[in-house]
Parts: sequence; structure tokens; C-alpha cells
Amino acid sequence: MRKRRCGTIERIPKRLRQQQLMKVIEDNPFVTDEELTKRFRVSIQTIRLDRLELGIPELRERIKLMAEQSYDQVRSLPLHEVIGDIIDLQLDKSGISIFEIKEEHVFSRTKIARGHHIFAQANSLAVAVINDAIALTASADIRFIRSVMLDEKCIAKCYVRSVTRGKAKVEVFTYVNDELVFQGNFLIYHSKKERGEGGYPNADRD
Repeated sequence: MRKRRCGTIERIPKRLRQQQLMKVIEDNPFVTDEELTKRFRVSIQTIRLDRLELGIPELRERIKLMAEQSYDQVRSLPLHEVIGDIIDLQLDKSGISIFEIKEEHVFSRTKIARGHHIFAQANSLAVAVINDAIALTASADIRFIRSVMLDEKCIAKCYVRSVTRGKAKVEVFTYVNDELVFQGNFLIYHSKKERGEGGYPNADRD
């Protein structure tokens, strides 16, 4: 029985590859060209040519376009003080940021990211999502699920679970690819005493 050549078993036709490539990027806009080369077992030049033919911009441009299309302005702190790039923000509802781990964020010997950088991304996003000029972290219940390594991209997703008089509860999940690496529950104090129609005359004070 004739053996197939190593490296050609996974090769798929160009048209089908490009269809799959478009679907992968639609599902995960943060995927890098390097990750796509491993997935499709082709060269990085092939991936770049595929993107060019399909009219799909590179990762940095995709992040920029997403940010321009869909986020409210941060009110609670200057944008440059947010750790990571915010690519979606719906004030008092939800937000997403992306943070790439570089040499300055890791321990030199192990190349593992220092935990305070992972926390800072989540914490600053939890503050940024609050629709108030003054918002401060009062407490945080956090859990590091696995170590994050050099060159990995952390995608933090936050959800405002409740907003009451002077307080907000925000939950943050941080992923590398589809793997959860960090989870945090933040209690955020904000300065406004009333919001919405008629404020919060019967607001929960817990």
C-alpha cells in the first residue's frame, strides 16, 4: 500500500481553505497570522495572500476597526491608563479588551507573565465600563486559572452584573484563545447617586 507523503495529508484546496479562513476570523477576530499558519498548515505568506484576496485586514487593523465601530467613550479614567486595547465597550453593560504579553510583562527566567499585569487588564476594564466620571475598585475576588506565557494574547471580557446606588458589580473573564486563564469579581464604587428614570429610591444597599 502506497504511503502518503508527510505534510500533504492535511492540505486542502485553496478555495475551501479561504472559506474556512474567513469563518475562523469571523469567529475569532483576534487570531494572528502565525496561529492561522499552524491551523491550516501553510506558510505565513500564503495566509497573508489569502487575507489580501479576501479583503481581510491584518490583526492590528481589525482591532482598530472594531474599536472605531463599536465602543462608547471611557468616562472613568483616561484611555491611556487602561491596560490593553479596548475593542468594545458598552457603558454599564459590557466590554472587551486585548492585551499582548511582551518581554517587559514576564519573568525573565520562566517567560511567565507577572500576575499583576493580568489583574491590571481586568481591573482597568472593570473600571472603564462604568458610566461615571469617578469610579474606583473597592474590592476584588480573583482567581488565576493558569499561567500566561510570553507572546500570548489575553482577551478580557467584562459584564456589569448590577448597578445600584454608588456601587456596581462587574465580572471579568480573561481568555487565551478559548481557554479561561483568569476570573475576577469586582465591586466598583462610583460617584453618582442616581441613574435612570427617577434614580434609585429603593436601591439595594448591599
